[in-house]
Amino acid sequence: MNLDNIREERAKWLEWKNIVPMRDALANIQTINTDNLDISYSDWLTVGDKSDIADEQLNFLEENAKALIPWRKGPFSLCGLEIDSEWQSNLKYNLLKKHFDIKDKIVADVGCNNGYYMFRMLEEKPKRLVGFDPSAIFKTQFDVVNHFVKSDIKYELLGVEHLEFYEHKFDMIFMLGVLYHRSDPIASLKSLNRALNKNGEIIVDSFMIDGEEEVALCPESRYAMIPNVYFLPTVNCFKNWLKRAGFTDIELIEITTTDDKEQRVTPWTFGMSLDDFRDPNDPTKTVEGYPAPKRAYLKARKK
Repeated sequence: MNLDNIREERAKWLEWKNIVPMRDALANIQTINTDNLDISYSDWLTVGDKSDIADEQLNFLEENAKALIPWRKGPFSLCGLEIDSEWQSNLKYNLLKKHFDIKDKIVADVGCNNGYYMFRMLEEKPKRLVGFDPSAIFKTQFDVVNHFVKSDIKYELLGVEHLEFYEHKFDMIFMLGVLYHRSDPIASLKSLNRALNKNGEIIVDSFMIDGEEEVALCPESRYAMIPNVYFLPTVNCFKNWLKRAGFTDIELIEITTTDDKEQRVTPWTFGMSLDDFRDPNDPTKTVEGYPAPKRAYLKARKK
C-alpha cells in the first residue's frame, strides 16, 4: 500500500467546497501572534489567557473558530476563548490516564478527532505522537489548536486500515470511539496488532450491552440515531475479539454509562445531542428501543 499516494489524494479533501471556508478561518486565526503562551494540561486544555491578545483579536478568534462548528471533542481555552465542546473529553481522558505510561514511547491515536487526547498526552512526554483521522473538518480544528500549542504532533488523514502499513510501528495505540463503526471489528483489531512493536499495548473502547454471554447486538439500521454502528458486544465478546486478534493480558479498565454531563448541546455544537438520541419516556433506551449507550474500556498487550 502506497501511503504517499493516499496522502496526496486526501490532501485534496482540504480543498472541498464545504471545507474551504474552514481553511480560510484557520488562515485568519493563524495571523494572531501566539508566541510564548503558557500551556496548562488541565481538563480545559488551556493555552494563554485574555491578557495575551487584544479584545478585538479575541473577538476575531471567536468569529473564526465558530466557523468550524461542530466542535465534538474538547474542551479548549485559547487565549481566553472557551470552546465548550459537545463531549467533555476530559472525563474519558482522566479515566484512562492512570492506566497507561507513554513516557518516551511512540504513540498513535486512531480516530483522534481534533486531537484533544493527544494535546493532553504531551504532558506525559511521549517520544512521538501520531494522530489518524480521515476528516478534513477535524484536521482543520487540530490545526487551529496547534497554532496555539505549537506541538510536533503529526496528524494523518488516514484510517485504521492504513496503520499496519505505516512507516514505523507503535509502542502504544489508543482507539476510542471507533471500533463500533467498523463492520469487521476483529480485522480492525488485527490491524492494530500488526502496527504494534513487540509487547506493545492498546487501549480500545466500544459501545456494549450487558450480559455474560459471548454475543453482540447488531442494530438493524441506526443506533442512537447513528447510522454506522455495526456491533455492540458484551464484555466477554469484546475480550474474545481481542484474543482472536492476537492480544493477551486483556484487562477491563472500566464500564461507563454516557450521561448529559459527558455529552450535551453547547453553543459550539449542532442543536442535537445525547438527550435527543434517547427515548424521552425511558432514558435507559435509545430512540430505536435499544439499550442506551454504555462503553467498555479494555487494555491489552501484543503477544
